[in-house]
Amino acid sequence: MNSTEQQERFDDWTREHAAILHHVANGFAEGVDRQDLMQELLLAVWKAIPAFRGESQVTSFLFRVTHNTALTWRRTRHNYQRRVEQFEALTPPAPTDAPPDRSGVQLEQLYAAIRQLPPVDRSLMLLSLDGLSYREMAGVHGLTESNVGVRLNRARQKLTETLKTLSHELD
Repeated sequence: MNSTEQQERFDDWTREHAAILHHVANGFAEGVDRQDLMQELLLAVWKAIPAFRGESQVTSFLFRVTHNTALTWRRTRHNYQRRVEQFEALTPPAPTDAPPDRSGVQLEQLYAAIRQLPPVDRSLMLLSLDGLSYREMAGVHGLTESNVGVRLNRARQKLTETLKTLSHELD
C-alpha cells in the first residue's frame, strides 16, 4: 500500500467512523486528556491501516485498534501518575500559606533534585518512575538486581535530603 492509498483510506475511515473514535476517547478520558487520547487513537489508526487485510469489517478493526490503544494509554497514564504521586510523597508538606498552585513547583523541585544525582542513579530513578522492574533496569545498565536496589535506595535518600533543602530555600 502506498502513502496515497493509506491517506485515502485514513480519510474515509475517520470521516465515516468518527463516532467510534469519539466514543472511545470520551469513554476513556475527560477534559484535555480527551484531545491527547484522540491524537493517540488517530495515530494508531494511521499506523494500523497497512495491517488491515479485509478479513473483518472496518468497524471491528477500528474498535480493536482504538480500544487496545485506549487501554494502553490509560494504563501508561495511570502508572505514570501513580509514580509521580509516590515521589511527591517524598516532598515535605507545603506550608499552609503556600500558594494553591504548588504542585507544579513541587514537580519541578523533584526534577531539579533528580538532575543533581549522578548519571547512573539519575537514569535508574527515571527508569523507576517509568515503571521498569529491578531486573529490567539491571539489564539496561549491566548491573545486578541487588545493586540496582541499593543504588535506588541511596538515590531516594539523597532525593529526600535534596528536596528538604530545596523546600527550605523556598520558604
